[in-house]
Amino acid sequence: MAKPRRSDPAAAVRIPPDLAGPVDVELAKSVEQIPGPNALPGSSRYEPKYDGYRLSIVRQNGAARLWSRQRNDLTDRFPDITTAAVRQIPDGAVLDGELVILVDGRLSFDALQRRLVTSPAKAGPLIASTPASYVAFDLLAIGGVDLRTQRWTVRRRRLEGLAEAFVPPLQLTPVTDDLEEAREWFDVLPAAMGIEGLVVKGAATRYTGGRSGGWLKVKHRETREIVVGGVIGPIARPEVVVAGLYRGDDLVVVGRTVPLSPAQSRELAAVLSPAKQGHPWPDEISSQRWGGRDSKKPLTKVDPVVVAEVSADAATQAGQIRHAMRFVRIRADLTPADLPVLPTD
Repeated sequence: MAKPRRSDPAAAVRIPPDLAGPVDVELAKSVEQIPGPNALPGSSRYEPKYDGYRLSIVRQNGAARLWSRQRNDLTDRFPDITTAAVRQIPDGAVLDGELVILVDGRLSFDALQRRLVTSPAKAGPLIASTPASYVAFDLLAIGGVDLRTQRWTVRRRRLEGLAEAFVPPLQLTPVTDDLEEAREWFDVLPAAMGIEGLVVKGAATRYTGGRSGGWLKVKHRETREIVVGGVIGPIARPEVVVAGLYRGDDLVVVGRTVPLSPAQSRELAAVLSPAKQGHPWPDEISSQRWGGRDSKKPLTKVDPVVVAEVSADAATQAGQIRHAMRFVRIRADLTPADLPVLPTD
């Protein structure tokens, strides 16, 4: 057990004001292929991309605050992480990382979401049954000194020194400069643990908060089949597919695609027909289903007889695909009865 990091309030370490929380974290730009070893300044470094909540830990004045990427204070929602941060991280440090929960050896966004929406007064049983972990991957300040202008290699070395004292639930993310090892992670970890893919960083890059800087991300995607239950846009010129799967006899929404290309729109329009009476879906659909702002768009319901192949990443929640899928093709050889059904609650 690590000894508590004791702080003297009279000698509190001051943190740069824009790191005192909420923290503007650096974002990663999506790419289709794993970048090569010399693709980024100073050579590439590869880390797993976790399916969790991006979280900054600000350690100051004998306390710890947890800030989400959306600038929300989650300190009281994850007291197990807060307590560990106070014990294991010194005053004046700011960490960037990912908040995750493992269930049966796999990352579970559903379990994380349950922790988030449960009031602190009722969270005790969940903390015991599904404890959270914090995976640190960057160090923005130490001893009150701003490290964002330092190269990634410097920040990583300082983070590794700090993490020598970590015990669960705090841990350090692995990193490699070996492209073959990174490819093995990319191929194996999504199926084994629910890892989404890779984040790639330049060894010589500085930390650029609040926007996409020098980090890249590549997500592991797999193809699957879905029922076309509705579209955004007119049936003659569909813009986005709203995907469904059956749970028992009920057709439920499981996700949506990115906007269709003109050719894809024409291909799909040729096989769609208007919904018959009794289609179970609403006339409008909210973007909140997929983590967007609370905006609603009219839903054009169609006869749910067309099966389409889509590609999707590993991020799911309550059976829904959280991120936009990509339309691949129509599967005229399949019917909805050929597809797997969702488990019943």
